[in-house]
Amino acid sequence: MNPDDPADTSQAPTFDELSLHPTLKKGIREMGYETPTPIQHQAIPTALTGRDIIGSAQTGTGKTAAFLLPILERLMAGPRGHIRALILTPTRELAAQAETFLKTLGRHTGIRGTAVYGGVGMGEQVRGLRGGSEVIVATPGRLLDHMSRGYVDFSHVEVAVLDEGDRMLDMGFLPDVRRILQELPRNRQTMLFSATMPPEIVRLAQEFLHEPKTVQVGPKAAAAVGVSHLALPVPAIRKSALLRELLNDEMMTSVLVFTRTKHRADRLFHDLERAHVNASVIHGDRSQGQRTHALEAFRTGRIRVLVATDLASRGIDVEGVSHVVNYDVPHESDAYIHRVGRTARAERRGDAYTFVSPEEEDDFHRIEQRLGLAISRSTIPGFDYSAPPPPRDLGIAARGRRAPGGPLSPSYRPRNRGDHGSRYGGSRDRPPRRRPR
Repeated sequence: MNPDDPADTSQAPTFDELSLHPTLKKGIREMGYETPTPIQHQAIPTALTGRDIIGSAQTGTGKTAAFLLPILERLMAGPRGHIRALILTPTRELAAQAETFLKTLGRHTGIRGTAVYGGVGMGEQVRGLRGGSEVIVATPGRLLDHMSRGYVDFSHVEVAVLDEGDRMLDMGFLPDVRRILQELPRNRQTMLFSATMPPEIVRLAQEFLHEPKTVQVGPKAAAAVGVSHLALPVPAIRKSALLRELLNDEMMTSVLVFTRTKHRADRLFHDLERAHVNASVIHGDRSQGQRTHALEAFRTGRIRVLVATDLASRGIDVEGVSHVVNYDVPHESDAYIHRVGRTARAERRGDAYTFVSPEEEDDFHRIEQRLGLAISRSTIPGFDYSAPPPPRDLGIAARGRRAPGGPLSPSYRPRNRGDHGSRYGGSRDRPPRRRPR
């Protein structure tokens, strides 16, 4: 990897000044494009040379055209009728978007593309895979389904693109991505685009990219303007109760709640259901249909609370989210920025509450340092922050012997089960053997 390659900050040329085929330029003009975006300006000339690229840029900066135009340029000069380019995306929405761009930019090239993703039938996709498409845009899971059935021939692939790499990580797709990349020819060009570069993505790039050029566009991510930040210190065991207390506020009309893990998201969702809160949940173990249904219900206001893992911190584009609640403090500062960026969209204002347990103070302090601000702390009047006492009856293995009519004997120390496979700690604790009569 060559992260030290300097980024070209000179004035961006027009598309007419880039070394692109006139047929491609015609498609670009028909789309109404004149000047490349910064990521296109920096990535396209390098990609045209065949060099591997790591591109770091936020969503909406023009990454799709930044890799599609070099792909189309390359494929125009070679044979047709084989899969020569593979683009992996984390969601079917992104796959459909890339397919649309491909057909629009390449409408005069004759290059064919097929989008492959879940939630729809496989028949049309099979026809595209076997019918001579030169470009495949796919989500990892559905592509692996086709591969297992023998519908895909990767032997002619010249270019591979990993789009939204950090979202691939959030959704648990990296093992699938590795399996797919291992099936591609080694002599290929690989481009990886990601809004952030967590350690797992860096390792993936080191494993599958050869001396890539790093293209960094724009400053590092910053918290959205218009967000009011507030920290609420609370014992971990009281977080669910605190959230229910906050939801008594009728101003919290559309609430997005983030947890660290899928298990905690499910558990919190069931807690809210038992409290008769109109809620749903979204994470990587939910099917595409379930995720789509939950997002649409949240977007249209049919549900008030959506519980999510960081899968949704970049994938949710919902106007009118009144509050973001960080139920768990994220480990990474960039994850905090992406989470709170789901509110205060379209120049609106929004509130971001973060529940901070004593165990999470260090992570939260790092977020404050990253943002360059001290986030105010507060408590909710009337809320009982004290943790409930543990249950008195903890089971045979932990409760020990009780003094007659009283609590656990203070001198009792539980023994291990010992080497004899019994529940007694040693020979002195075992009952005497009875001789057979």
